[in-house]
Amino acid sequence: SRGKDSIAAWLELRECFDSVKPFYLYGIPGLEFVDESLDYFERFFQTKIIRYPHPSLHRKLRNFVFQPPERCLVIEQAIRMRMLPKFEYEDVRQSVVDKFGLPEETLYADGVRAADSPIRRLAIIKHGPITWSQHKYHPVWDWNKADLVACLKKHGVRLPVDYALFGRTFDGIDLRFLLPLKKHRPRDYKRVLDFFPLAELEIFRWERRHA
Repeated sequence: SRGKDSIAAWLELRECFDSVKPFYLYGIPGLEFVDESLDYFERFFQTKIIRYPHPSLHRKLRNFVFQPPERCLVIEQAIRMRMLPKFEYEDVRQSVVDKFGLPEETLYADGVRAADSPIRRLAIIKHGPITWSQHKYHPVWDWNKADLVACLKKHGVRLPVDYALFGRTFDGIDLRFLLPLKKHRPRDYKRVLDFFPLAELEIFRWERRHA
């Protein structure tokens, strides 16, 4: 996600493993501010970051989210031709395993922490920090905010511009993200509209309320 939790998890993994195979799941390809931060992290960690589409990107397109009528037929045809398949995180993990010839049962790590929310805390208490059935684990599951800050400061890593723009990492196409993009990153805002043209209605509704 390029977020503070994921970066801290990556830093922690480096203390335990000689090699880390990072991947990033993009919600919209070609966003400049995203690519800028990925380039920075590749230089910082001296490791190539693989890019894959996020499962939510295909899910939004398959459900015609913010799509004008004239695009719906094209999307339906793409679905029929299996050019817009459904897939999940496990499919991404399998792709990484295949790409690098890793053992079939290789787990993938994320930045989920119990302190993120009551729901996540309950889930980790119930299932533990490793979900074997989904091949995933949470290396910083028991860290608090102070632990994160200390880790990031220790290594001198810079967080992405997302935190200045949105207060968090970019992960949606609602007003929280669209309005700052339109104001401060117009080319990226246009890129969002290339994929989801009617997302501009979010801005229209906001402007009408604040006229």
